[in-house]
Amino acid sequence: MTTQKTSQSRLARAWDSDLAYSFRKTPVAVVSAVIVLVLILGAVLAPWIAPLNPFDPASLNLMNGFTPPSTPNAFTGETFVMGTDDQGRDVFSTILFGMRISLFVGFSAVFLAIILGVTLGLLAGYLGGWVETIIMRVADIQLTFPSIMVAMLIFGIAKGVTPPEYRDQMAIWVLILAIGLSDWVQFARVVRGATLVEKNKEYVQAARLIGRSPVAIMLRHILPNVLNPVLVIATISLALAIIAEATLSFLGVGAPPTKPSLGTLIRIGQEYMFSGEWWILLFPAVTLLALALSINLLGDWLRDALNPRLR
Repeated sequence: MTTQKTSQSRLARAWDSDLAYSFRKTPVAVVSAVIVLVLILGAVLAPWIAPLNPFDPASLNLMNGFTPPSTPNAFTGETFVMGTDDQGRDVFSTILFGMRISLFVGFSAVFLAIILGVTLGLLAGYLGGWVETIIMRVADIQLTFPSIMVAMLIFGIAKGVTPPEYRDQMAIWVLILAIGLSDWVQFARVVRGATLVEKNKEYVQAARLIGRSPVAIMLRHILPNVLNPVLVIATISLALAIIAEATLSFLGVGAPPTKPSLGTLIRIGQEYMFSGEWWILLFPAVTLLALALSINLLGDWLRDALNPRLR
């Protein structure tokens, strides 16, 4: 009984918090959160809610190819809500399964960038000296190149050292590595700046006086106080990582054809855009736009909600 009351009180405090109040009073954030939640649930539940498995050759019928949306096929009589592509795959099903790839790559790449960027930022800000110089000069050099170019370079090198028989199997992981290594800089720079401010405060000096190790000070004292900007950057970086994955796949250097993502579907659709099969391009493109835009709007709201100057 006590545990139930405690959990209820925590939920009540969370509901009455400034962040929850700001979310409820911001219609754009609410709508964006609903769209993101629906799309993520659709991707997660794709094996159960998709009419067909587009990656199963046994379930495909080439006679269903190029069927317009909500129009019975002339040969089979089957109807598809969003039509079919050149291989007879249901576009709605391919979008659901394609989002699984795009979201997995996006979340994994951002997680890798956070781990690498936060770690290097803490080390650079707290230790200073030659450690800070090396880390930040590497970051400055990487910033001189477009992130998509860095991702393509890393993807090409990683794929080149992968044995040919494993390239398709490792393509998704190589893609995550490429995007993650191209996005760590912004996390490192923000965390370094926040660490430079926090390390001179009294609670850090007190931790030094009682003999806490530098690692313990960075992880238990400084890190919790620099996470707010990291959460904001992570939200915005998620949208950028999904777009980067779509860009690489659109260029043919991303997800393999056997596991197409939204970018791969858009690349396939643009080949038939001028021949009248507009739905093959339109629906994946609109899905990618809605996903990236909603995540970006959530990031903008989170940035404003966590900014103490705007309270």
